[in-house]
Amino acid sequence: MNDNKEKLLVSARKEFLEKGFEKASLRKICTDAGLTTGAVYFFFQDKNGLFGAVVEEAVSKIQEIILRHFESEAQESFAEYQHTEDDHDAFTEELISALYYYYDTVLILLTKAQGSEYENFVDSVINMVDQQYQKVAAIYASAYPDKKINEYVLHWFAHLHINAFTHLITHEPEEQKALQLIRPIMNYLIQGWTDLILTDKSV
Repeated sequence: MNDNKEKLLVSARKEFLEKGFEKASLRKICTDAGLTTGAVYFFFQDKNGLFGAVVEEAVSKIQEIILRHFESEAQESFAEYQHTEDDHDAFTEELISALYYYYDTVLILLTKAQGSEYENFVDSVINMVDQQYQKVAAIYASAYPDKKINEYVLHWFAHLHINAFTHLITHEPEEQKALQLIRPIMNYLIQGWTDLILTDKSV
């Protein structure tokens, strides 16, 4: 990566984390990077472009981990599925590892993105999870001909799962403590999902 571009990204990450997108100063970002404001427009077109460049790697990684997890889930047979406490540990550990690797950037996305193109990032992840839940739930329901998907509960669980991680990242700065805290919550939510996601067709 171009050295000047990298300097801008480092400076911008610090400024966005401290002041948020709306109050962040391009002049301050460039001054701290030892560059003129023209450098922002040359490399990123505008403030939104700079913000996007700061967060894009973290966003891509988080989305990739979630989608890969659901692709794996879609290959499972649900006819005799019984949830065990460790059956989602690998996914949980990988996601926590990524969230804390990009900790400052994730905090920017969760708490400092208002006014940017990423201000609805959490909602976009919830919608992505909701869509993936639909696919997995359809496979799950196919194993129980007298059952149908409870659409309200499915959407509700998409919120619960993502909110569990967003609450964690904004309240617990230590990765290992976060992993310790999220494991029982994930077990609780996964068991709830399997218990409640289907309802009788007659209802």
